[in-house]
Amino acid sequence: MTADVDYLNRYDASRFPSPLVTVDSVLFTLHQQSLCVLLVERAAPPQQGLWGLPGGFIDMQQDDGTRATALRKLTEKTGIVPSWLEELGTVSGPGRDPRGWSLTVAWFALIAWEDCEPHIATVSDARWVPVEQLGDYALAFDHGDIIQMALSRLRQKTMYSLLPVYALPACFTHGQLQEATEIILGQPIQRKSLIRRFEASGMFEETGESAATGARKARLWRRKPGVDIHLFSRNLLAD
Repeated sequence: MTADVDYLNRYDASRFPSPLVTVDSVLFTLHQQSLCVLLVERAAPPQQGLWGLPGGFIDMQQDDGTRATALRKLTEKTGIVPSWLEELGTVSGPGRDPRGWSLTVAWFALIAWEDCEPHIATVSDARWVPVEQLGDYALAFDHGDIIQMALSRLRQKTMYSLLPVYALPACFTHGQLQEATEIILGQPIQRKSLIRRFEASGMFEETGESAATGARKARLWRRKPGVDIHLFSRNLLAD
């Protein structure tokens, strides 16, 4: 122990070059039949005026990990904590940021449009963009690649779980879940397969209420408190 104390007292971190370390998050929602991602306009150099992901540098006095940084930055932009947040991976290299060798820990998140839109509408530098329209935006750094990584992860997890439910309101119908799943995957699915998974997951409970869906009413469901996501062994399209 004494050796460690002596070593740390003499340790000089400035002897070793340090990369730039940031956290960036890909936040998805569903709106008007589209999967959308949150972009933020950069207010300062480098790449001022380009659009990028909500994120930034780690606050070592405040954040106890990169998840805390991601939550802090997302909450600043949306006003609420996203219902799903998962680490995506680390992206690094000497050419991704003109300021120097850098790495970012990327996260992806899902949120219901209704939960955060009132706050986002008041934030001048934030905008929801349908994923099919991303090509119309000049994106900062390698954020386009990170978004594609997150989109691939989202679709892959949707094939093996009911992850799209985290982009729905607190109370929802089977029809809303099917629609959300089909929007994310970009293709139709079998309703009976989705219902079978819904029932087998043990994640949901009835609210005792219903919603009008055309000429009929549909039961409203919600996630059980504290429930974790259920992963299935088979691909949704193979059921």
